[in-house]
Amino acid sequence: MIKNLYKEGYTQNRELSWLRFDERCLNEAKDERVPLLERMKFVSIFSSNLDEFFSVRVGSITDMKHMKTDVIENKAGLDPEGQLKKIYQSANRLCQRREDVFRDLKKALKREGIYDLSLEECTKEERTWLKKYFHSAIAPMLGAQIVDSRHPMPALQSGVIYAAGLMKYNGRDAFALVAVPSSLHHIIRLPGKRDSVRYVHMEDVILDNMDTIFKGTPIRDKLKFTVIRNADASVDDENFEEEDDYRDRMMQMLKKRKRLDLVRVEVSRNFSEGMKKYLSRLIHTEDRMVYVCSMPLDRKYMLQISDILTDEESKKLEYEPYTPKLSPTFHYDKNLFDQIQKKDILLSYPYESMDPFLLLVKEAASDPNVISIKITIYRLAKKARLVDYLCLAAENGKEVDVLIELKARFDEQNNIDYSEKLMDAGCTVMYGFEDYKVHSKICLISRMKDRKLSHVVLISTGNFNENTARLYTDFAYLTARSGIVRDSVSFFQNMMIGKLDGHYRYLLVSPVSMKTGVCDLIDREIAKGENGRITCKLNSITDEEIIVKLHEASEAGVQINLIVRGICCVLPEVKGKTDNLHVRSIVGRYLEHSRIYMFGSGRDLKLYISSADFMTRNTERRVEIAVPIMDPKIRAFLMEYLDLCLADNIKARRLDKQGKYHHIHDEKAELNSQEELMKRTIGSDETLPQGTMKPAHKGIVFDTKYKAPSVLVSDSENKSGKKRSKKTSGKSVKKSKDKPRSKKKGNKAKKK
Repeated sequence: MIKNLYKEGYTQNRELSWLRFDERCLNEAKDERVPLLERMKFVSIFSSNLDEFFSVRVGSITDMKHMKTDVIENKAGLDPEGQLKKIYQSANRLCQRREDVFRDLKKALKREGIYDLSLEECTKEERTWLKKYFHSAIAPMLGAQIVDSRHPMPALQSGVIYAAGLMKYNGRDAFALVAVPSSLHHIIRLPGKRDSVRYVHMEDVILDNMDTIFKGTPIRDKLKFTVIRNADASVDDENFEEEDDYRDRMMQMLKKRKRLDLVRVEVSRNFSEGMKKYLSRLIHTEDRMVYVCSMPLDRKYMLQISDILTDEESKKLEYEPYTPKLSPTFHYDKNLFDQIQKKDILLSYPYESMDPFLLLVKEAASDPNVISIKITIYRLAKKARLVDYLCLAAENGKEVDVLIELKARFDEQNNIDYSEKLMDAGCTVMYGFEDYKVHSKICLISRMKDRKLSHVVLISTGNFNENTARLYTDFAYLTARSGIVRDSVSFFQNMMIGKLDGHYRYLLVSPVSMKTGVCDLIDREIAKGENGRITCKLNSITDEEIIVKLHEASEAGVQINLIVRGICCVLPEVKGKTDNLHVRSIVGRYLEHSRIYMFGSGRDLKLYISSADFMTRNTERRVEIAVPIMDPKIRAFLMEYLDLCLADNIKARRLDKQGKYHHIHDEKAELNSQEELMKRTIGSDETLPQGTMKPAHKGIVFDTKYKAPSVLVSDSENKSGKKRSKKTSGKSVKKSKDKPRSKKKGNKAKKK
């Protein structure tokens, strides 16, 4: 940490910067150029982001406050209580704005013949129909609970909507509680009206029928509420046993998370005195944590309104459909591995499809010459074809090594489930490192053909997630360049033995060389003075050392353009500090997620794509990769891509020295960079056949941990994998030599 950085005057608090990004999402809901149902989705996105912010960031700051430490955050000079005070003030202001935006959107929906109704607004006939619908389709799904001295309060789940009230039970006051099941539809379309769409909210129907749920017992002071819990639980907690299987420890952590302290409560109306007195004994919160909300507490329905509409009804209210294109760089009737051997290829999501990468893995799974597939996984789709192809490869006798990060926040259970499936298929599964998340996205495929070993590498800025590849902007770089291949081989060898401080000639890899590499590249531009150039596209920037380096570069006259979607702790255009540093943020149809680092200009230009933001967690506490781009055509494409982002004057906003965002007013023609990229991207709208997969069988697991600054493994030990240095702390279960491999090929096996 750089001492008293906040006194320099060119940094801002990380948490408040995050909230300003959330505000940018809410502003999209106000933009009348955005289709109406998409504007509703931005309200849902804002709400989801805010919930995550409270569970992740406010939870950890609250913990610091309870520890009564004298920690002062170094960007704005605030102690934990000072941060919490500003956070709650800002969040409550934004929630009030959300209420105003929602009211305007309801009116706009009404003008389109779509009525978002309270039960009081329903007709008598609709109320009668809802009663019948409740008894037949809803009531059997509900579980009611009485809370009193003999019936303890259940552990309230974060994000679940509850209907509640007070009742008499055995002559005493009791608390009536019903959770709204997530398996039920969020909204119910009412029948009868052909010229309009009328719907009510599931949470309101359940609240209205509380008396019925409790068998005719009158329920008074009824309301709805939801809670957000601190999600900052760690598997490194001392309560976890050191010898536990890491996956079991993750399961314990997920259970623990469900009982952590509350950081926010939203209620549908003000508490009555009786309800407030009762809840204060059951839910321990401060007044500032409670927010009264008149809009529905379940905002996920905003993503699904089109589900209750016909295609004709929703067509004019949503974005025009866009299908990611199949990259024209490939010939899909020929082997993809061979094509990558001859030229570098860059896939640009979501404008281009992820299918070529999936096809590459699928081809490798059945190619008799392919000997191994190695891959790191951080987040996956709920139904991931990639996992099916990796399982197929293992069953076909390939060596499949998968480093899957179980600590990917909120995807822990999904990754645990996939790790089991991969193990059962015969893959070698590594869980990652105890103190470092593996956030890199790399896949290495090795082939032995005609006694010649060859490799193909894919390095991506985003996850191998087939769903988000259609929603997030990312790049996937495929190459067979010898230098990058050698580094990639070394990377996986190092990961297998728990060695984080490996040496790489071309790749920048954190935690060992990412930050120093970036700072060296900045120093290189500082040496050029006013001829220096830096352009970077990132999600966030918080790393103090990199921020200070950028400040030094600005003072030296280097022209710096940062495209930062979210958190930006460096303030631009501060006189005498960051005069030559400029920041833009783009929030649009797609989530800007790709990272590009560009240093210099002309022949002297250095260009990387990366999985890492300029955040301390990325540069010091994660395994990340930045790969240099050397192909002239791809370099030209990425430079043009950055130029488009910098030219955007519709969805881009300019950050000022006070940390506020402003519309860009210039005399240039209007340009939406995302729309322009959709227009420019050529290729086929077709998708590749998915095929079917084979059943799985048991594999082996490495529980890799990194504690020592270095791990000593001899060359012979490294190659054989049979011995481990005493300085390594990882555990392994060796694969039995006698275990037979499946000899079945292709897709003929029955599904499990």
